[in-house]
Amino acid sequence: MTTESPRLLARLAGVFFLLTILGGIIAQGFISEHLIVFGDAAATANNILANRGLFQTGFTIYLIEMACQVTTATLLYRLLKPVNRTLALLMLLFEFTGIVIKTFSRVFYITPLWVLEGTSAPGSLDTGQLQSISLLLLKVNDFGAATALAFFGFSTLLMGYLVFRSTYLPRWLGVLGMIAGLGWLTFIYPPLGYRVFIFAALFGLLAAAAKIFWLIVFGVDEEKFRAVEAAAVR
Repeated sequence: MTTESPRLLARLAGVFFLLTILGGIIAQGFISEHLIVFGDAAATANNILANRGLFQTGFTIYLIEMACQVTTATLLYRLLKPVNRTLALLMLLFEFTGIVIKTFSRVFYITPLWVLEGTSAPGSLDTGQLQSISLLLLKVNDFGAATALAFFGFSTLLMGYLVFRSTYLPRWLGVLGMIAGLGWLTFIYPPLGYRVFIFAALFGLLAAAAKIFWLIVFGVDEEKFRAVEAAAVR
């Protein structure tokens, strides 16, 4: 991707950002939340075994979500690098750290299927124990994803600041991003993060939707982008 097409760069970032959000909503909201009952190991096990295909599809969508997030992060780094190369790189590293943690956590999402089918658990364990182990693994997956949110908080905060300083994107988008980043940063202390999750998630979704809309529909001010980029290389 060259600097001669910053608007295309922005629109691609918006498209992959949208795919990331949609993937998360589908996998988490319409599959995981439908099958997993954290207070009932037996019900969760029955749901997974009765819907093996759906459960495995959820895992596939999670992986596609992470692939789209890697692409989004890389494109946004390229888009915001002219503002401040060091902060943009730091933003990218925080984002990638969260992506690695979240992707690794998804191993704990799919493992319960193998445990419940008896392909990876000692034969001496009874059905109730296998169900309990499966639910524990799903809780680890959930906690890992929550841990990743703290790192996404750092990256989102930096992204908002860079957007605010960019001049070729609206400053109000940067303000929304910084506030959303602060919301995700509550997961540095998980009890607080879980308590305010609904508010952080709703505001984060609003901020993401606004950013996606702007990137896809308007892109960036190319003249200002080139001016900032030219100043950065002097």
